[in-house]
Amino acid sequence: MKITWHGHSAFGLEFGKVKALIDPFLVGNPVWKGDIDEVADGVTHVLLTHGHDDHIGSAATICKKSGAQLVANFEICMYLVGQGVSDKQINPGNHGGTVDCGGFTTTFVNAIHSSSTQTEGGNNVYLGNPNGLVLHIEGEKSVYHMGDTDIFCDMALIEELHKPQVAMVPIGDRFTMGGAVAALACRRYFNFETILPCHYGTFPIIDQTANTFIAAMEEQSNRVREMDVGSSVTV
Repeated sequence: MKITWHGHSAFGLEFGKVKALIDPFLVGNPVWKGDIDEVADGVTHVLLTHGHDDHIGSAATICKKSGAQLVANFEICMYLVGQGVSDKQINPGNHGGTVDCGGFTTTFVNAIHSSSTQTEGGNNVYLGNPNGLVLHIEGEKSVYHMGDTDIFCDMALIEELHKPQVAMVPIGDRFTMGGAVAALACRRYFNFETILPCHYGTFPIIDQTANTFIAAMEEQSNRVREMDVGSSVTV
């Protein structure tokens, strides 16, 4: 499996016939320098953890360009249908549910955060509860995108039920766990083989580096793959 980091919490996954994007905050992302048409080309799935603009990002544009399947909670799916995504493209779910995405399954798990957006008139639009996403892929490692979250004790159940091997972990503080707490979550509750830190370095008000997280991972720091924006790893 090839995993590409597009900055913030946006990741691309390529395996088999699948080309998926998770939380594709691309246009408007100050650290992303790619081409939206190039990234959208051939995308088969767009997966969203929650409804904040820095996670929904370019999802509607990519779905309309590529015809990709949209995997998100029901509220986000219907919101993006209102933005022009076809209702035939959506694959909605919610906490505890697992959906067949064709080539893999996605389970919606808990995340401690919020989920909404604002209209141009300043009205707040509720977009369901935030999620983490666990992907089970035949012949590949299991993947857990935590979304935006704090540490919580039921992470132990996510490990027990799903045993994720690859994780995208938010570390930037202020809106998510900071580096030390994120490291505690990884060390106490999980047995990840590969950890990809995210949600840092994008805006001045969040942590700019992964240094605190890597240091707090202590003897498990060799499991962390610190990536440059636009770079890829194979797991």
